[in-house]
Amino acid sequence: MRETNELKEIEKAISQLSPKDLSEFRRWFAEFDAETWDKEFETDVMTGKLDGLAQKALKHLQEGNCTDL
Repeated sequence: MRETNELKEIEKAISQLSPKDLSEFRRWFAEFDAETWDKEFETDVMTGKLDGLAQKALKHLQEGNCTDL
């Protein structure tokens, strides 16, 4: 993957954070990343991207090919 100058600047800035600020950045990024993933997942559900997987899972369930957790 080719890094852009902007990405290099971000990496440099992160590497220079104090331990306290790095901890806060990690917390913020974890929340940001989770929200981003949730939005992508919701979009995939709404657009039908996951329909095939859901049908396959239901078929396996109906055939008794699933294990209770």
